[in-house]
Amino acid sequence: MMYRVMAGLATSLATSLAALALPFSAMAQEKTLKAVMHADVRVIDPIWTTQTIANIHGALIYDTLFGNDANLKPQPQMVGKYEISPDRLTYTFTLRDGLKFHDGSPVTTKDVIASIKRWGAKDGVGQRLMSYVTALDAVDDKTFKMVLREPYGMVLESLGKNGSSIAAIMREKEALTDPQQQVKEAIGSGPFIFAKDQWVPGSKAVYLKNKDYVPRTEAPSSFAGAKIPGVDRIELVWISDPQTAMSALVNGEIDFYENPNTDFLPLLAKARGVKVMKTGTISTALGMIRLNHLHPPFNNVKARQAMYYLINQEDFLRAIIGDPKYYRTCYGLLTCGGPYENDGGSNLAKEYNPKKALQLLKEAGYNGEPITILATTDHNTITPATQVLIQAMREAGINVDAQSMDWGSVVSRRAKKEPPAQGGWNIFITTTGGVNSSNPVLHTWIGAACDKGLFGWPCDPEIEKLRNAFGLAASEDERKKIAKELQTRAMEQVVYIPCGQWDQPLAYRADRIDGIVPNPGLSVLWGITKK
Repeated sequence: MMYRVMAGLATSLATSLAALALPFSAMAQEKTLKAVMHADVRVIDPIWTTQTIANIHGALIYDTLFGNDANLKPQPQMVGKYEISPDRLTYTFTLRDGLKFHDGSPVTTKDVIASIKRWGAKDGVGQRLMSYVTALDAVDDKTFKMVLREPYGMVLESLGKNGSSIAAIMREKEALTDPQQQVKEAIGSGPFIFAKDQWVPGSKAVYLKNKDYVPRTEAPSSFAGAKIPGVDRIELVWISDPQTAMSALVNGEIDFYENPNTDFLPLLAKARGVKVMKTGTISTALGMIRLNHLHPPFNNVKARQAMYYLINQEDFLRAIIGDPKYYRTCYGLLTCGGPYENDGGSNLAKEYNPKKALQLLKEAGYNGEPITILATTDHNTITPATQVLIQAMREAGINVDAQSMDWGSVVSRRAKKEPPAQGGWNIFITTTGGVNSSNPVLHTWIGAACDKGLFGWPCDPEIEKLRNAFGLAASEDERKKIAKELQTRAMEQVVYIPCGQWDQPLAYRADRIDGIVPNPGLSVLWGITKK
């Protein structure tokens, strides 16, 4: 592999990045961070989708009321001060000074309340929080109250979560948009301004420094503390070919590479001026195989359980990451290595037996009908994982209809509830962040809220009851007990099939940039300065 990499550097450079270059005069006047992320920015509404790149985009331009720090503890962000009543039913929040949107208008409680309601109608964590909220009212332009029907222990963590979808605060104008429809404008109050007129889907998205942004004074810590816009301009450049992206970094055409292919890491580590960096102590990502519970064959729990026997996690992890130094098998749904790791139900996922898989599928009524898989073609981790699954299914004698498309198209099609033959689907593979997935409430993919849930739409009142109980638990021991019960039930119902977890180091030009804030799962670009 290494010889192929070296041989390809010269050729890839020729096609690399003429599009990246700013005119010389512009470059002389401003400091620009050029970054290649794991996916292209196609959606500008972070509430509308769970897509990680949409939330990276959202985190640049929007702010949140709280931010969870490196220890997963919520810290005030847009909030200046807050009070919790002795009965834990009333939260009073006051916005800090200096908050204003990119159009110059002040951030008011009207904007905040409308934003929370929209997020709470769409996002799984938000839906759960809002199910406890009986009133959300403005006291004045800077202070508002949230009243609960019973004490809920995940209020601040929910508002501050740093994974999809963030509780982004928008102008009331945009926040009143139907949550099932995308906002037309991306105007926030965060450290960077989205240059919509320079956005070219499939090429780049541009963000300009918000010179009026007032950061907090605390030191940056994950999604909390000071969000300092350290450069004048950020360009998220889309380069689908990993080798070309690596070549661009090695040759100084870009500054930051979020998701380098692990085959390239040894070369990057030796490249002059380049540094490889892990982003935290908890695994960056978990792989998941998502089944559509609405349509045959996976509307039958036996058919869903049959799929466990097709999964050899080592096969997936070798294809996704390659180097065992960066991955580990994990047969549960809550992040292994996280505070609520447990073995509940994990025995279901440990046996690789393709013959048994086919047998159980037939017992569930499967008669050889095509099973439609959304097969992304341009994602560093999801593409190889999907190919492993397709091969495993075909070798087991299952009729696979692999629909090849880019990741953006997968994101659009997975939202369709129609039968596969009418534009729907049976299976897709995705990832979730290791930090939020360590907590049963913040881990939205473990939910089973039926039509209100995420794509695949698992439906199980018992799972939702246990997630509620976790949020209401009075002690850590009780939380751990509930977490095991929840995972056991979720594994039995097959909300998704785990295919391992991994660390995804990033690479950057240490000779050009500094100040990277580690945040596993959702890369943040504030704090970075150009030397």
